[in-house]
Amino acid sequence: METYGLLSLLPTAVVVATAVATHRPIVALVTGVIVALLMLDPGNIMTPLADTALSVMMDETIGWIILVCGLFGSLIALLIRAGGASAFAEILAARANTRARALLSTWLLGLVIFIDDYLNALAVSASMKKLTDRFGISRQMLAYVADSTAAPACFLIPISTWAVYFSGILESSSIAGEGAGMSLYISAIPFMLYSWLALLLVPLVATSRIPLLGAMKKAEAQATDVQPLDRNEIELVPQSLGAAAVRPRYHALNFILPIVSLVAFSWYYDIDVLKGVIATLAITIPLLAFQRLIEWGDIFDTILEGFKTMIAPLAIVVAAFMFKAVNDSLGMPQYVIESVKPLMTAQWLPLVAFLSMSLISFATGSSWGVFAITIPIVIPLAEAVGCPLPLAIGALLSASAFGSHASFYGDATVLAAQGSGCTPMSHALTQLPYALIAAAVSSAGFVALGYMLA
Repeated sequence: METYGLLSLLPTAVVVATAVATHRPIVALVTGVIVALLMLDPGNIMTPLADTALSVMMDETIGWIILVCGLFGSLIALLIRAGGASAFAEILAARANTRARALLSTWLLGLVIFIDDYLNALAVSASMKKLTDRFGISRQMLAYVADSTAAPACFLIPISTWAVYFSGILESSSIAGEGAGMSLYISAIPFMLYSWLALLLVPLVATSRIPLLGAMKKAEAQATDVQPLDRNEIELVPQSLGAAAVRPRYHALNFILPIVSLVAFSWYYDIDVLKGVIATLAITIPLLAFQRLIEWGDIFDTILEGFKTMIAPLAIVVAAFMFKAVNDSLGMPQYVIESVKPLMTAQWLPLVAFLSMSLISFATGSSWGVFAITIPIVIPLAEAVGCPLPLAIGALLSASAFGSHASFYGDATVLAAQGSGCTPMSHALTQLPYALIAAAVSSAGFVALGYMLA
C-alpha cells in the first residue's frame, strides 16, 4: 500500500486545528476527510467520498453503535421523563450534601456501571445531572467525571465489552492461545497505567486537591452564576415532551430496576449490550405504563425523541470512522509505527508504544481500532527485544484508553458530553489538562517499568 510519509499527518493537523477554531468536531472531521481525499486523488473526490461513507454505514460495528446509542437515548429519556432519575438523584442528594460528595457519588456510580463505556458515559451523566446542578457544578465537570470512569473502568474490570473484545483480538492475532486471551488480558491490568491514573485523578479533582485548570476553571466559575436551564446547553429530553417528575408517585426503583436489569441482561447475553438494552426496554415500558407514569402513546413518542437526541453524537462517530478510513488509505498509522520502530528497545518500548499509539488514537478518534492495527506489529517486536508481554499490552491498552478519553471526537467523549448536556468540544477542552496529567505520569511510569522489568 502506498504511504504518504510525513504528509499523512496533514489531515490530522487540519482536523485538530479546525476543531479548536470552530468548536464543531463534525465540521473538523468532514474537512479532514476532504483534505485526505484530495491528497489521494485530487481529480476525483465525490466518488471516493460517497464510497467511504457507504462503506462506513454498511460496517457492522457502525450499525451496532447506532442501535446501542439510539436505544440508550430512548431508555434514558424514559427514565428521566417518568421521574425515576429525579428520584434516584434525591436519594443521593440526601447523602451527597456537598459539592465534593456529589462529584464523588458520580464517580462511584461510574465504577459500578462498568460493563460498557457507552452505557457508563450516558447513564451516569444523565442520571447525575440534577444532583450536580443543585451544587452549581458545571456540565463540563460532570462530563469529565463520567468520561473518566467510562473507558478506564471498563479496561480495568475484566467483565466488560472492552475486555471481551481485546482478549478476542489477542487470540485472533495468535498472541494468546485459544481460550487464553482473557488470562493474558488480566495479566496486563496492573500495567494499564493511564486507566488507573485517570480514575484516581477524579477524587483528587473533586476534593480540590488538584486545582481547576484551564477551561475547566472558567466553566466552573460560569456554572455558579447561572441557573441550569439558562446554560444554552444540550438537554437529553426535549422540553416539548414535558416531564412526569412532578407526579407524587415517582420512585427511585423506576431508575434502579432498569439500570440493574441493563447490566444483568448484558451480562446474561455474554456481554452483549445491544441485547441487554432491548431486553431492558421490554421490561421498562410496561413497568412505567402500568404505573401510569407515562401514557402508552407518550411512551413511544419519548422513545423516538430519545433516539433522535443521539443523532448528533452518532453523526460525529460516523464521521470519525470515515476519517479513520481515509487515514488508513494514507498509511498514517503505518508511518507513525515505522518511524518509532528504531526507538523500540526493551527498556523504551512501553513508553514509545504508549506515546505513538496515543497520538494515533487521539488523532483518529479510534480506540478500538488502534489496538487491532498495532498488536500484530508491536507485540512480536516486544517479544523480539525481550519486553514482557503484559507490560507491552498494558502500554497499548493505555494508549487506547487515552484516545477514548481525550480525543475531541472520540465516541465516549461525545456521549459523555451528550448525557451531561454540554457540547463535545467544551467537554474535550475542559478535560484535556487532566488527561494530559494522567498521560505524563503514565509516561514516567512506563519508563520506570521498562528499566525494572525488561
